[in-house]
Amino acid sequence: MSAPPSPNPLHRVEVLLFDVFGTVVDWRSSVTKELENLGKRYSLNDSPQDWLAFANEWRKGYMENTRRIAEGGEGTNDVDVMHREILDSMLSSPRWSHIGEALTEEKARVELNLVWHRLDAWPDTLPGLHALKKHLIIATLSNGNVRLLVDMAKHAGLPWDAVFSSALWGVYKPNPLAYASALHHLSIVPNKEGTTKAAMVAAHLFDLRAAKKAGMRTVYVRRPGEDAGLSDEDRKRLSGLGGGDVDGVDVVVSDFMELARLFGDSE
Repeated sequence: MSAPPSPNPLHRVEVLLFDVFGTVVDWRSSVTKELENLGKRYSLNDSPQDWLAFANEWRKGYMENTRRIAEGGEGTNDVDVMHREILDSMLSSPRWSHIGEALTEEKARVELNLVWHRLDAWPDTLPGLHALKKHLIIATLSNGNVRLLVDMAKHAGLPWDAVFSSALWGVYKPNPLAYASALHHLSIVPNKEGTTKAAMVAAHLFDLRAAKKAGMRTVYVRRPGEDAGLSDEDRKRLSGLGGGDVDGVDVVVSDFMELARLFGDSE
């Protein structure tokens, strides 16, 4: 006699909150592609690998600064300002100063900085979000500011029901206020066990662990190149190679269509 199927840990969920950078959109390919076009426009000799390194360094600066500020450090709560500060610092560095010498006009730097508003979705994102939207409220919970998230939604066709930015509350994830505030504005309250009818969807374990502490269910999405700081054991388990649970994660999926199937969508 076969064992009964395991209960779906998301069966009471009514709201999905999504991390955006890396989870919903492929920032690495999007930024690298735009940098390559910039190189051609300004007759720069950097290779595709150079432009990928530039994108990764820019993103690394963002991650380091948002985490530091989330923990109480000084700095801006506007990612457009942060991205520009990091960009200007990079363009003054020995490795990238030749690009800075080409981008002398303010207009060119402003336009490049706005690349983060024009990121393309992963291939499964749009069909997955549309399928999920049939059953649930879908919304962002991102460190991107509201204008960035709206511009990105229009650029990529992302069908959000609501857009929440941690900037609305003057913090960055994983500060607990970001998760609690989003839940409050969706009228989601914890039950007596401390859990809610909302789930966080992200490709970053630190984000999910913070959401779990706020009473949310959690969904880890495997995305290429994301979550570089995982331990070997967590990486093995999240890849499906090791078995066993990962602390802070209720469900692991390969894409948004697999997530949609958990809510009964078979398309």
